[in-house]
Amino acid sequence: MSEMHSILCHMNIVLEDGSTAESTRSSGKPARFNVGDESLSPAFEAEIINLKQGDKHSFTLQAADTFGESNPDAVHHMDKSRFPADMALEPGVIVSFAGPGGSEIPGMVRDVVGDSVTIDLNHPLAGQVLTFELEVVQVL
Repeated sequence: MSEMHSILCHMNIVLEDGSTAESTRSSGKPARFNVGDESLSPAFEAEIINLKQGDKHSFTLQAADTFGESNPDAVHHMDKSRFPADMALEPGVIVSFAGPGGSEIPGMVRDVVGDSVTIDLNHPLAGQVLTFELEVVQVL
């Protein structure tokens, strides 16, 4: 086991259909990964542990090694009256809920049928096979 270190890199997350789900280039802020502190899945860490500054590395991981499988228990049906009247409730809209300790939990509207709103609190990328395209900016 090597010592803990951080890797700063630009990253594209690409879905199976080839579309980009997220890119740090659009914000201009590289992502930071801490290696060795168990914040990353072992499969993800194994892919990046030996990267050096300037390296470009692309790899594909299953859902269990990234944001986890989609958990059916995290899908909730809520009454429309629990949302602000002026809120646009339609599939794909992200709604924020108060979590423990003042944290915010994002949920995505999956469906609206009558007065029932289906909210998915899974990470938007849960359950997906993802390809990560990394370009290492710095190893700290």
